[in-house]
Amino acid sequence: MSANFFETILTCLQEKNVEAKLTQLQDIQESWLSGLFSLSTTDEIQKIPNPGRPVQPILTAPKLLPKRKLGSKEGHAALMHSIAHIEFNAINLALDALYRFQEMPYAFYDDWLGVAVEESYHFQLIREHLCSLGYDYGSFSAHNGLWVTTYETAHDPLVRMALVPRTLEARGLDVTPPMIKKLQAIGDKRGVEILKILLHDEIGHVAVGSRWFNYLCEQQSKSPVRTFQETVDKYFHGNLRGPFNYEARIEAGFSTAEIEWLRSIEQGITY
Repeated sequence: MSANFFETILTCLQEKNVEAKLTQLQDIQESWLSGLFSLSTTDEIQKIPNPGRPVQPILTAPKLLPKRKLGSKEGHAALMHSIAHIEFNAINLALDALYRFQEMPYAFYDDWLGVAVEESYHFQLIREHLCSLGYDYGSFSAHNGLWVTTYETAHDPLVRMALVPRTLEARGLDVTPPMIKKLQAIGDKRGVEILKILLHDEIGHVAVGSRWFNYLCEQQSKSPVRTFQETVDKYFHGNLRGPFNYEARIEAGFSTAEIEWLRSIEQGITY
């Protein structure tokens, strides 16, 4: 009898132990590739206020996180820790999309499982580098902003695709090149190599979000540009602001009209 894909994903999503979560995800990918899962919908889809994660790092409000200078050993490690935390959260974000939206085409699950596996790889790269600096995941406090938005968009896959990959994760496309320059300035060659891998792969992850956002807009006869703008206005808690990495966003599936909208935001133009 085939294992239920969504139940198995939920178990992985709720797993608190880091090593166990990563191992479970690897096993899920192998079983998926071998065609061992059933995609029968579950009787109930749970809302997940808190996904499985270790006791450390302690979560706090973003404004309460201490600011550390990159030039110090602790500041260098804190930057890498913040990236590790983002990547660990991204594993749970992808797992939640897989579990929550159970009426999507087969390709949706294939795409987002691939994203989850790549996020796991990213986390392990960053964690290994963090350990080489004398720290580990959990050594610093962190914030929970990504999951808050994930929880608030649990009701609609279109809203989730707009807000998580195309807004929050797309921000990584904008901020990673400056971080690469900072690491180059302090001579962290390995950190630079890792962030270049992350930037390349994250373009693909945002593109997955774009693909399914556009698919859902088409299914619902909605304008992608107007729907994206309205969804960001309604659900995004922060201020969408530049500078934007337009080249990377175009690669990630942003349309010409969406790019022009972002340019107007960066230039402070209102309509």
